[in-house]
Order: sequence, then structure tokens, then C-alpha cells
Amino acid sequence: MNAAAPLASSTASQRFRDGYGRLLEWVVIVLMVVLAVEVMLGIGFRASGRALSWYDEVASVLLAWLTFCGSALASVKRAHIGCPELVAQLPWRLRRVTAIVAQFLVIAFFALLGGVGAWILPVLATDHLVSLPAVPMSVVQSVIPIAAVLIIVAEVTWLMDLLRAGAPAPAAEDRSLAEGLH
Repeated sequence: MNAAAPLASSTASQRFRDGYGRLLEWVVIVLMVVLAVEVMLGIGFRASGRALSWYDEVASVLLAWLTFCGSALASVKRAHIGCPELVAQLPWRLRRVTAIVAQFLVIAFFALLGGVGAWILPVLATDHLVSLPAVPMSVVQSVIPIAAVLIIVAEVTWLMDLLRAGAPAPAAEDRSLAEGLH
């Protein structure tokens, strides 16, 4: 299901996904602006001969958060790499099963990633950023379980739509299930 071409009858999961996507867009925009301002400040201070000791490390952290939150946004919009053309060649029932299994695998992967990410946070609680010792690494690395949950939420909404999808009309080519894969 392509986010760029909404269906005529919007499902509850689609409406949720649209709002969720707008929220994630704002999070990504804010992170991009903060990163851009932080880097510009770093460049300005460096050019004036008074380099900020923390700007490189904070820029790296902001980039990681931007990347993970951007991945969650890509999940909402179905913008990850996939091969829908291959799946679209399958008969409808096999296409549907393939799409559903793929969704479960993606959700399982991110559940595992989020679980391991959350498990490692207490281990990192005693480490801190080098240039900002007041910031624990567990705060920095918390992006992994947070993003995993954000991605799982997006993927579950797609899974709900896949599970509800009925057989296509006999004359219609239904490629929406293949588009649901990434």
C-alpha cells in the first residue's frame, strides 16, 4: 500500500499511520534543524579559533538519532528497500502469505533489536560522552530500543492492513500487497 496513493476508504490503521507519520516527520525535521544549527555553530567557532570541544561528538549522536528516527519514518511510508516487482508476479494467495510472513519477520527482528538494545542500556550507564561527561552513553544508545518500538508500531499497522485485505476483484490487478513489502 503506497502512502503516496491513499485508498478511497481509509482504515483506522491508515488514519493512525498518517498521524503517526506526521509526528515522525516533525521529529525528523527537529533533529535535522538541531543538527544543522549545531554543526554551523561548530564551524563558526572553529573558524574563529575557539573550537567547541563537544560539537563533533554531539553531531555524531544527533546523526544517529536522526538516522534511527528517519528509519521509523521510512517504515511508516514504506520507503525501505524491497522487491515488490518480484512479489507482484506471485499468485494473489502466495503474495498475501509472503507479505504477512515478511511483516512478522520484520517485527520479530526489531523486537529482538529493541530487546537487546534495552538490555545493554544498564551496562552503558557507567560510560559517558568524552566531551560531555554529564551525558551517559545509555541516553545516547537509548535510540536503538526507542527506534525499534517506533518501527514496530509502523509495521504492526501495515500488518493489520495486510491481514484485513480481501481478495482482489477478478478484473483488478492488486499489487498493493507487494507494495506492502520492503
